Amino acid sequence: MSSGPTGSGSQGHGGADRDDEFDFDDDDIVMPGPAWLGPKASEHEQVTRSRGGRGLSLRAVLPNAITAAALCSGLTGIRFAIEGDWEKCLYAILIAGVLDGIDGRIARLLKAQSRFGAELDSLADSLSFGMAPALVLFLWSLRDLPTLGWLAALGFAICCALRLARFNAQIDVDEQPHKSAGFLTGIPAPVGAGLAFLPIYIWLATDERWTPEPWAIALWTVAIALLMISNIATLSWKSIRPSADLRLAAIAGTGLVFAALLSEPWWTLAAICVVYLALMPLSVMRYRKVRQARIAKNATPKEATPAQKRLAVDDIERSSFEQIDDNPDQAR
Repeated sequence: MSSGPTGSGSQGHGGADRDDEFDFDDDDIVMPGPAWLGPKASEHEQVTRSRGGRGLSLRAVLPNAITAAALCSGLTGIRFAIEGDWEKCLYAILIAGVLDGIDGRIARLLKAQSRFGAELDSLADSLSFGMAPALVLFLWSLRDLPTLGWLAALGFAICCALRLARFNAQIDVDEQPHKSAGFLTGIPAPVGAGLAFLPIYIWLATDERWTPEPWAIALWTVAIALLMISNIATLSWKSIRPSADLRLAAIAGTGLVFAALLSEPWWTLAAICVVYLALMPLSVMRYRKVRQARIAKNATPKEATPAQKRLAVDDIERSSFEQIDDNPDQAR
């Protein structure tokens, strides 16, 4: 029995008899509900029918378990920061970033997207890439500025939460200029956490011989926080599609980067951050070209078909004369 969003919602709150009456199929696709139901798991998700209070489907356990592991990894990074073990601290948060990058893909592969997974993912990202980096930076350097340093750390955590809230609010919005052009709006939360750790990467790479000033770390933290909530168009990994001539080189480059991460992890991470920041002006210019092309396309009037063209005055007179010639009695 098919029903709309309202019908499925009322069935989901029914008793055991109603659960027996309506057999919910996880693969049955229904239209998305109203916005107050919460965000979808991804921009391209087809919302699945509620299971009527029976909990998550079996195939939804794996992606949500990965999200929970990412959350635990990010929070464990705070523990290592309290103990002063900065390498393990960064490794834990980086692992959280890797897990965050694969949980959504596994959910789409298994067709296990759900609103529960979307909400859990947002909460995990806010803690792992907002609160955890803020506390790590404060314990590492910002605590030497008790007031300004703490405000900078708070600003980073708040901006990360705001970015995630904006992302969730825009998932159900059809008109998204950046997304439709293959770009992101601002830098993603995991990328923001990785960029915020750039001073620590250099500090560890130089065997702790280079120590930046706390006020410089505060300014850097605030700058990355503002980039997360900005409206700057940034490159999306999905939009990076090398041509056929460069695909073999891309595979070789990926292997070299992986080898560099194993041999010199901190210098490699610092180089990746610098390259990403250097590509941001390029992404802004590319999006500007796409936007100008769209404006020019919309401004160009479409050529009307012969049936849609308005008849000129001569055409109207000619048509009337033809009608008179065909019906001479009507003309009299």
